[in-house]
Amino acid sequence: MDLNRFTQLSETAWRLEPREGMRVPAILYGDAGLIQDMDDKVAEQASNVARLPGIVQASYAMPDAHWGYGFPIGGVAAFDPDEGGVVSAGGVGFDVSCGVRTLLTGLDRNVIDAVRHDLAEALFGAIPAGMGSTGRIHLRDRQMTDMLRGGAAWAVKRGYGEPADLERIEEQGRMTGADPDAVSDKARKRQRNEMGTLGSGNHYLEVQHITEIFDPGTAEAFGLVKGQVVVSIHCGSRGLGHQIGTEFLREMAVVAAAHGIDLPERELACAPILSEVGQRYLGAMRAAINCALANRQILTHLTREVFAGVVPEADLALLYDVSHNTCKVERHLVDGRARELYVHRKGATRAFGPGHPELPEALRAAGQPVLIGGSMGTGSYVLAGTTASESLSFSSACHGAGRAMSRHQATRRWRGRELVDELAARGILIRSPSLRGVAEEAPGAYKDVSQVVQATHDAGLARMVARVEPMICIKG
Repeated sequence: MDLNRFTQLSETAWRLEPREGMRVPAILYGDAGLIQDMDDKVAEQASNVARLPGIVQASYAMPDAHWGYGFPIGGVAAFDPDEGGVVSAGGVGFDVSCGVRTLLTGLDRNVIDAVRHDLAEALFGAIPAGMGSTGRIHLRDRQMTDMLRGGAAWAVKRGYGEPADLERIEEQGRMTGADPDAVSDKARKRQRNEMGTLGSGNHYLEVQHITEIFDPGTAEAFGLVKGQVVVSIHCGSRGLGHQIGTEFLREMAVVAAAHGIDLPERELACAPILSEVGQRYLGAMRAAINCALANRQILTHLTREVFAGVVPEADLALLYDVSHNTCKVERHLVDGRARELYVHRKGATRAFGPGHPELPEALRAAGQPVLIGGSMGTGSYVLAGTTASESLSFSSACHGAGRAMSRHQATRRWRGRELVDELAARGILIRSPSLRGVAEEAPGAYKDVSQVVQATHDAGLARMVARVEPMICIKG
């Protein structure tokens, strides 16, 4: 991307001035190298988002941004319903509430090293992964409705986890305002046998060890100790969320014109927040958020069962669970005035700063944990939200490394078997039902997560707390 297109605000902030119908500027975060390497479509899509009705302040793209459907992946935008603001299914994404949760084992790396192969096999046998994977839970219609309304709280009530887990989950494990009636029969059918499954793509369960602490005070508040092992789970709402996104994108493309919305491109299909379609989508999307929260809670229970059988001394207390494909109603300061906005984050993580009232009391002084997954076989990071990110990005940060090439390109360049063997030689055990899936997620297909995280830190969106390296990776 040509840097001359931008007004440079800082070493890590770049502004596209409003033009051709843009209501607000577009601001991209990243160092010069990251911005130059981004596809031109990122700037184009961020600019198109800036043309939507009711957008507030700016259209943002995080340092891991890359081309997506409608919104760039890594895109953030907030809309005011009182100014004709819209909700866009493409601004949330197909995998609604895809997110990450991290568990603390309290164990040193050498304890896990001694049972690494046994643990890898046990996790692979217990955690259903891959395209179309199904689990041992089969939901009837009433159970489906209860799950869509109750989220992780529903799962805990059924014995999948502990009540204490809910304090460490975004929305306390249950998204209010969910409307199970807005979820189609087809979406329900797709999810009937998929609870407690990882799915495919970039979803994973990783056993990781903490290799570096950047902020000792915050790390202590988070329970992170150098040399100890954590477990991270990355997945979302599976087939249900994808079906909801597909159906509402189609419907919004039709109703946008009826509401006088001139779409820069069809993929930006949207509806006024206060319209019937907009409210129905929000109800369905919130139900999908609950589905994802329940799914990660069940996977946590399965993981704890495995550890209890292989490493019974492990604790596996939940550090935090946060989503990165959502639209949430939040209060933010804009020009010194608190406003209730609908914040779209597509491939971006909420990053509330210290003192925010929605954070658990035990974490409030430190700020929200921001869990950043690397690519398969590379390090991941734990960050913390900052006070500055409120004005910079509606309290948002990156969500991962961000793809540098398509899955098709990756499979032409790498072979899954070779990657598994190469990573095993480095001490990283990969278990997957699909060698093609492994090739699609090759480390080289992604940006350098360390560069992305450093840019996020330097921009003030979130601050670096710790780095972790993989030991075992279960993936689809």
